[in-house]
This record gives sequence, structure tokens and C-alpha cells, in this order.
Amino acid sequence: MDPLDDLDQRIAGCRACPRLVDWREEVARTRRAAFADQTYWGRPVPGFGPSDARMLIVGLAPAAHGGNRTGRMFTGDRSGDVLYQALYDVGLASQPTSVGIGDGLELYGVRVTSPVHCAPPANKPTPGERDTCRPWLVQELTLLRPTLRSVVVLGAFGWQATLPALAEAGWRVPRPRPVFGHGARVALDGIGLFGCFHVSQRNTFTGRLTPEMLRDVLRTAAGTH
Repeated sequence: MDPLDDLDQRIAGCRACPRLVDWREEVARTRRAAFADQTYWGRPVPGFGPSDARMLIVGLAPAAHGGNRTGRMFTGDRSGDVLYQALYDVGLASQPTSVGIGDGLELYGVRVTSPVHCAPPANKPTPGERDTCRPWLVQELTLLRPTLRSVVVLGAFGWQATLPALAEAGWRVPRPRPVFGHGARVALDGIGLFGCFHVSQRNTFTGRLTPEMLRDVLRTAAGTH
């Protein structure tokens, strides 16, 4: 088995955080009315994309009725609609939508993951849950290292989680640690680390993050290839 496939399977079986286990499974049982006829994934959501990716996109955590329902990162919710449309627009995805596993979507040289793999209540993991989940991100970064050339982090939470994971995976992270900001760029041992506002509805509906801003970050990060 491919080592990354093995990692994904182990992530999907994790039960390390009781609060998150209870929440994700409760959401999967009760479901949202619009998805009442669907069987929810209801487990940790592994990363999505090829094992030889040159770019890694790091989010926050799966959405309760998005990834927690579909079993794939940023799939089945408004945030994913924005992200995958942008990836398609810049030539990094085979189609502009991501509705469910088996929809034919392929990512070209890009993998999507998050520092917390379970849907959290109110979309807010605790620092302890973030730290408990970190070894999965460290292992993912380690496996991707031979081909990885850029990391795009969506939001301050992901940034704060990714920096120590990069350090544990063997990259030299500057001290003091770089501050998150949209458009932030840090050179780290052969890769570029990029900050981008999260593709949350709050950011995209208010115009804090526009499609063009997102495309610009993705193009810049892809250019480091």
C-alpha cells in the first residue's frame, strides 16, 4: 500500500479526542434536513490529493455537513465551492466542483488537508485537540517532503498549527515564528510557505477574500514549482 494511503486509513480510524468523536458522530446521526437521505461519513477526514503533490493546502477542520458528511476535505460545502473553483481556474483541478467521493474530481500536483481531521463544534477545535492531531500532519508533511515545493495555509488557526508541524517534520522555522497574514510568504528549506485568508463564508461573503485574491495566492504558490 502507498504510505500516504496507509496514513489516510489510520487517520480515518482515529478516536483520540472524545469531544470531537461525540460531535462528529452525533451530527452524522441527526443530519441536516437537506441531507436527511444521505449516510454521513462521520469519521476523521483524511487529506485528498496525489502522494507526489508539489503543493499542500492546509485548512482548519472539516465542516459538520461538508467533509464530515462526504468524507473528503472541503467537499459538499460553500467553502469547498470557493476553493475548488479557484483551483480549477488556475489549472490545478480537473473540474470546478467537489460534491462527493466518486464525482471524478482530480487535483493536479496539489493535496488538501487540515490540522484537525474531525469536525468540531462551532468550527472551533481546542488547542489541545489541535495538538493531539498534529502528529498526523507531521507524518503527512514527511511523506510529501520529496516532492513538496509550497504550502498554502488558509487562516490563522491553520498557520499556528502548521508552523510547529513543519518544524517537527524537519524544516527550519524562523524564530520568532512568522506572523500570519494574507499574502504572507516565508522561505523554508526548499519550500515556500504562503498565508491566505480562509475560504469561510464569513470571509467570502463579506469580500474580505475575493476569488481573485485566492487565485493570486494559488498562482504564486504554484509558481514556486
